[in-house]
Amino acid sequence: MHSLLFDVHTHTQFAVYKDDKDAVIRRALDTGVWLVNVGTQLDTSRDAIATAHEYPEGVYATVGLHPVHTEKSFHDTEELGDGAEAKSFTSRGEAFDYEYYKKLAQDAKVVAIGECGLDYYRLSEETKNRQLPVFLAQIQLARDVQKPLMIHCRDAFGDLIDVLKAEKETLPERRGIIHFFAGTKDDAKVLLDLGFSFSFGGVLTFARDYDEVVRYIPLSHITVETDAPYITPVPYRGKRNEPSYITETAKKLGEIKELPYETVARVTTENARALFSV
Repeated sequence: MHSLLFDVHTHTQFAVYKDDKDAVIRRALDTGVWLVNVGTQLDTSRDAIATAHEYPEGVYATVGLHPVHTEKSFHDTEELGDGAEAKSFTSRGEAFDYEYYKKLAQDAKVVAIGECGLDYYRLSEETKNRQLPVFLAQIQLARDVQKPLMIHCRDAFGDLIDVLKAEKETLPERRGIIHFFAGTKDDAKVLLDLGFSFSFGGVLTFARDYDEVVRYIPLSHITVETDAPYITPVPYRGKRNEPSYITETAKKLGEIKELPYETVARVTTENARALFSV
């Protein structure tokens, strides 16, 4: 079976789905949506792999350490739950254990490394210094296991591009995805030249800030995502997001690029399958 749509970045392994994870995933698979559960730290990376192995086809995983989890950070109950153990894990931050993540990354269900990158939103200079070596280590890991990167970037595109340019020779051959791309056309041009693809999510259905850059990036370098449980698309605003809602993003992407939905679905799925080698 070939997927009709491919949600390249979701988090159905997060605690917010603990009571109905299987129903959520089967809803996606039954409507022809394949998905990648993206790891954000050790716990959610392990859970992403375990979840992927519960399904013979259509569910995959990434492993990685999100930049905000390199230090004491806001505790997201949707991600980790509200138990004392989860809160203590978040409060101490995580040091990147290269060998442990490498062991996880070698699992056949793991299709990418991340989400990793840089996030400067309301963070200090000291935090920037902590994030960079962790990002560099994950670039090296992606190269070592020859799997693409799943990159997170918020308020840091200048530094991100500088890092990727400097590390060009150590990047994996299948570069990866800049997830939830929120950069400029100039940023997109440089990243395209470096060989990266981009993913867009539900924000396209209710904000027009991204239309210009979506029109600029060729469909051959675009994938679609939900980033569930976050950023729910219209007409489901106010509800918890889930992978089956990816159809709304694909429809809006087609409208913005003046392309048929069928073309968007086919090409973005082909892009994802090629990138992830599935």
